[in-house]
Amino acid sequence: MAAFSNCSIGLLLIVALLSLSSVSTSHAARSLLQLPNLPTIPSLPKPTMPQLPNIPNLPTASTLPPLPSVTSLPTLPTTNSPLPSLPTLPSVPKMTLPPMSANIPLPNMPSLPNIPTIPTIPTFSPPPSN
Repeated sequence: MAAFSNCSIGLLLIVALLSLSSVSTSHAARSLLQLPNLPTIPSLPKPTMPQLPNIPNLPTASTLPPLPSVTSLPTLPTTNSPLPSLPTLPSVPKMTLPPMSANIPLPNMPSLPNIPTIPTIPTFSPPPSN
């Protein structure tokens, strides 16, 4: 209940602040409208843009140097030597667990309690319309 009253007090404070700011804003607008005629602002000259430089001509296909041929390209060296073998990993000893004796009883696990089922509430359908 206390949280609800705190929330409502906060909401009322926000509404009051917004109302006061609205009043002061409308008062400022009204005082601006009642000012005498102010001198007009002189028009400024339009700025002129400098000339853009000319786009250079792109080289044509006849002025480009020829591409190298496939036969003049160097070939990659090929080696047929076998790859070195990977080092062998050391073997890890196998761990064995001691045998479990048959006379040690296992701990008793508690059983889960039976959960009662929740009864369903019958739903009534509305009467058929004629």
